Amino acid sequence: EIASMGIRYQIAVGLRKGHKVTPNTPRDKPSRRRGTLHKKTQFVRELVREISGFAPYERRMMELLRISRDKRALKFAKKRLGTHLRGKKKREEMNQVLQKQRAAQKK
Repeated sequence: EIASMGIRYQIAVGLRKGHKVTPNTPRDKPSRRRGTLHKKTQFVRELVREISGFAPYERRMMELLRISRDKRALKFAKKRLGTHLRGKKKREEMNQVLQKQRAAQKK
């Protein structure tokens, strides 16, 4: 008799037991979308970078990267920024800047 029950909500045990309900779909938390780069933020950051230029430690990092001292640049960035991940991110950012500068010189 129990096996003849075709409707899944009439079963009293198992994974699909209980009352028939509609699934709850909550909105995304702000913490889930925090950190995504928006167009306005990107524009403002580029504008500030263009006007103010690079910090002294960033200029030193670029100099280290130019002479292919990548590991030393990472150690320097870690010292200034506090963590390994921040240092890696900054080194990558400085590498991108140098690549853009080289591309601009070729044109």
